Amino acid sequence: MFVLNVLSESAEGPDLTWLLWLVLGLFALIVIIGWIASIKGDKSVQSASSASDDLKKLEGIGPKVEKILNNAGVTTYAGLAAMGAKKIDEILDAANLQMMDSAGWIEQAVLANKGDWDALDTLIDELKGGRRA
Repeated sequence: MFVLNVLSESAEGPDLTWLLWLVLGLFALIVIIGWIASIKGDKSVQSASSASDDLKKLEGIGPKVEKILNNAGVTTYAGLAAMGAKKIDEILDAANLQMMDSAGWIEQAVLANKGDWDALDTLIDELKGGRRA
């Protein structure tokens, strides 16, 4: 407001009030564009994070185990397959789930990651609780 008063009180020089309004308008435009860009950025992050697989489709993994794996950063079949049974067992041990057998999960995750659903279904029929019956 001080700048507006100074500009409007000087009767001797040219009227520069329009310049102040132009600068304020440009500032507002930049803020709006930045806000819109941040909203679009948030949506792309959400869609990337929602690209997780349903680990419960694998025999032996239920909602509780899936949540524990997701909290440990394992959200996809590829991530589960790449992790290895030893690392998965460490995660399960930390969650007091020592009775789980993750060896069968790796084999299932490899098939699911490839999209070989027929072979996965055949394997699941041979498993009980994630273990070969």
